[in-house]
Amino acid sequence: MHSLRRLFLFIFSTLILLALSLKIEELRVYQGAQIAIYALGISSIVLLTGYSGQVSLGNGAFMAIGAYTAALTQIHWHLPLFFTFVVGTFSAALAGAILGGGAARLSGPYLAGATLALAVGLPTLANQFTILNGETGLDYTSGTPPTWFGESFTLYKWFFWIVLVNVMLMMFFVRNITSSRYGRTWKALRGNPVAAQLSGIQVGGSKVLAFTISAGVAGLAGSLLGMIGFVGPTGFGLGLSFALVTGAVLSGVTSLAGSMLGAVVLVAIPELASVIAHRLGDTERVTSNLPGLIMSTLLILTVLFTPNGPAEQIRKHKARKQ
Repeated sequence: MHSLRRLFLFIFSTLILLALSLKIEELRVYQGAQIAIYALGISSIVLLTGYSGQVSLGNGAFMAIGAYTAALTQIHWHLPLFFTFVVGTFSAALAGAILGGGAARLSGPYLAGATLALAVGLPTLANQFTILNGETGLDYTSGTPPTWFGESFTLYKWFFWIVLVNVMLMMFFVRNITSSRYGRTWKALRGNPVAAQLSGIQVGGSKVLAFTISAGVAGLAGSLLGMIGFVGPTGFGLGLSFALVTGAVLSGVTSLAGSMLGAVVLVAIPELASVIAHRLGDTERVTSNLPGLIMSTLLILTVLFTPNGPAEQIRKHKARKQ
């Protein structure tokens, strides 16, 4: 019954957002697509860290794997767009399973360091293999918008529709799996690995499964980001991994619902920084450093005053009232 209600809610929300996109200006529609993608990327960290307790600083690298694989399959195999997303998702999941097999023996700062090394090292591979086209990147396209929607249905709106449908499908899957016995198993591992193992839970296998699914979710987010942006080293560098972790902390690393809040903040910060920089004179020093300063300040304030994220604070407040 809960699954049917959740399915109806996801379908209804998707239809409402699709309809609203027809009435909104181009820039906001494009930003909406960015928010949806970042929300999916943040949810991959929530699933891995918030549920299974494995700290990752390299989910941006899994997004890169998904984006590059999707672009390569479209360029060389001429697969339809949907199948490139599938290939990107499963290639990232496979990479996650391989890394997760080794990471299952690591914890805390050692695991964070291993994933950080992946995020640092992976983008440099684009300059080592000609098939990845170096700094120039790969051309990954969504094709032209369907003509039956009319001339007012622009490419940005087409982006939004593709992104939203894929993100909502994956979020529905993530929401269901975290509500299943797998989610309960991961929570047990996060709470007390020794007690979980004594109760019969296969700790290593459960950790690898969480890593695999998290990487697959990030892979789809990367495929979508590459479609609306740029498939190249600068688009999937270390900064992307840090942005996702920041968004997860801001929204609450245990809250899937809060991932949307973190995504909104990530998309809003550059625009807010641009407005402030303009008032301060638009100097190169201010323009380049201000977004990082704003993000760092928000991160510090969140850790100090709402360490579990605003969404979790609201949930606890409601629970106390009942």
